[in-house]
Amino acid sequence: MERNTSPQISETTFRILVALSAAHCMNDALQSVISAAYPILKDDLSLSFGQIGLITLVYQSAASVFQPLTGLYFDRRPSPWSLPAGMVFTLVGLLSLAFATTLPWVLASVLTVGIGSSTFHPEASRLTSLASGGKRGLAQSLFQVGGNIGGSLGPLLVALWIAPYGRQHIADFALLAGIAIGVMLPVSRWYKKRLILLRQTGNPGAHNRISPPLPLRQTILSILILLFLIFSKYIYMASLSSFYTFYLIEKFGVTVQYSQLLLFVFAVSTAIGTLIGGPVGDRIGRKYVIWASILGAAPFALLMPHAGLFWTVILSFCVGLIIASAFPAILVYAQELLPYKLGLVSGLFFGFAFGVAGIASAVLGKMADLYGIEAIYNVCAYMPLLGLITWFLPDLKKASR
Repeated sequence: MERNTSPQISETTFRILVALSAAHCMNDALQSVISAAYPILKDDLSLSFGQIGLITLVYQSAASVFQPLTGLYFDRRPSPWSLPAGMVFTLVGLLSLAFATTLPWVLASVLTVGIGSSTFHPEASRLTSLASGGKRGLAQSLFQVGGNIGGSLGPLLVALWIAPYGRQHIADFALLAGIAIGVMLPVSRWYKKRLILLRQTGNPGAHNRISPPLPLRQTILSILILLFLIFSKYIYMASLSSFYTFYLIEKFGVTVQYSQLLLFVFAVSTAIGTLIGGPVGDRIGRKYVIWASILGAAPFALLMPHAGLFWTVILSFCVGLIIASAFPAILVYAQELLPYKLGLVSGLFFGFAFGVAGIASAVLGKMADLYGIEAIYNVCAYMPLLGLITWFLPDLKKASR
């Protein structure tokens, strides 16, 4: 494949990658406050599990619907200030959620936060690729691990700051949103300089001339397989991110605060797995990482519904560690399939992941109301077995050669 040889763009810019990872960390920490606060919202507003699923559906749907659209828009009209603008939406949504007294108010709040997420992810992922210097798996892992660390901090922040003192303290996280905007501003200035440089060289769309590695029909088939793998991964992840605390409380009788700490343990495992997945994919090929990460989680997922509290924590850690390594490999694989549509690809996969998680949360919430919380884990344990479809993905390293 043809490569862009411009030293200003192809040089690995670790300062920008670290800033993007830090911004992703703060963004996802703020986003994860929503799901981590579900037990508090449920008690405060007397919500059912179905209504909890509806909250997740609205939040995830806002993110999933808008992400491909914002990605496509910024492919055509790059904007260096989109990242701080997205964080403003998140800030406003969290302030609103802190004082919401009705379900429609809560839904409007999480909708605003979802719009903030849909603005941030596609453009930040594009900048990660721009600053990668060709080490796209490593760069994407650094970016993703920031998000996973942030996601793991959400439950911990809720357990230490919101659960003991009340939901109104969600408003205190406006300070973290302000810090995130401060981190994003230098990245936006760096991106603005890159855009000016490309315009001056008369080559603003250089990436459009990079040849895709596969014929169009095979590219479309591969994209569909990757989306199916996202489907299997995020249905199972939704069962953990949205209902794991309720499962621990109901099955083992732990406190809300202790359940949040155990959710933090699971979230840490996903951060570690994400950091591993990208660099390993750079070395051995993304297909093999995808294969091992989704299918490899199946034995642990199948055992977890039958384990005691100690082994449940251990098995959830193993599941998170293994299955989380898939997303950086899947995303970079998709970007390599369509190297001239980075924003669209990033938005499509982030958005589809959010959408699947949202719909799954709504369906699983209704299922929990009808059949009990444990039924979720007995059914969802089989989802990682769908990783067998990875067999049909082509090896892009061989295709490139």
